[in-house]
Amino acid sequence: MNGVLNVLKPPGMTSHDVIDYIRRVLGIKKAGHTGTLDPGAAGVLVVCLGSSTRLSRFLHNDDKEYRAEITFGLTTSTGDSFGTKVAAGDARQITETDVRTALKFFTGVVSQVPPMTSALKWQGRKLYELARSGQVVERPARNVRVHSLEYIWGTGWGCPRPKALLHITCSKGTYIRTLCADLGQHLGCGAHMSFLVRTRAGCFRIEDSLTLEEIPTAVSAGTIESFIVKNEEALAVLSAVTVKNGAIKSVKAGSKLYLPGVEKLPPDLEEGAIVRLMGPEGLLAVAETRMDPENPVKFLFKPLCVL
Repeated sequence: MNGVLNVLKPPGMTSHDVIDYIRRVLGIKKAGHTGTLDPGAAGVLVVCLGSSTRLSRFLHNDDKEYRAEITFGLTTSTGDSFGTKVAAGDARQITETDVRTALKFFTGVVSQVPPMTSALKWQGRKLYELARSGQVVERPARNVRVHSLEYIWGTGWGCPRPKALLHITCSKGTYIRTLCADLGQHLGCGAHMSFLVRTRAGCFRIEDSLTLEEIPTAVSAGTIESFIVKNEEALAVLSAVTVKNGAIKSVKAGSKLYLPGVEKLPPDLEEGAIVRLMGPEGLLAVAETRMDPENPVKFLFKPLCVL
């Protein structure tokens, strides 16, 4: 069983718990996700099945969308509602207008320090593993891109703990809990992320996702294949290069593809572009576009992942 499954992760489970569950229900050994969701978060978890696990690094780069509830006036050790209280302020002075105005300072290229609860590695160990043992290490700030940050709803203005619901579209590697904490610091009252739902990861949207209860039902009904997205569809954001029949065997062997073996090129192709190499039966490989060293005005395609 190969392809990509759009799963609705419930709160209370780790992403790895979900993967283990899917392996058992589908009766497969190979499955992996393209981006972790915190145990307390819910939403879209993109799961690659079988040989499609090799494609996860290309799906990992996709933009994400979230709905985040932020509670002002309280800072926690983890930046979310599962941490211990670090500082209790009083946010009754801030208004909806203050929050709306502050959002523009967190749109565009934003510098973030990854939280200690993240899965990033430091000297071979994941940060959250260090955090569990009580260690805190220096993490360099890095730039992420917040494409849009929209105010949806708010309540409790004039009270010590007002809340707001935000809709965020952002690049990979953006930490929403850090965004919420930084917004609270900017407003001078502190804040934490009190709930999070991922509504989109690349082309996978929450309205199309399967709950954990629906997956075994689909297996029993024999309809699970209809929910599995084909590799070429999952990577539809990548331009397609059609391979001639005579070059398919060579591509499957991992050899470079030169223009004589190309049936059709996409328009406006540039050096460095990652493309899909397509045959009559679907995706053959994911490749990088390079200039031919023997003919610098022509492209060649170097496979990065062969299916």
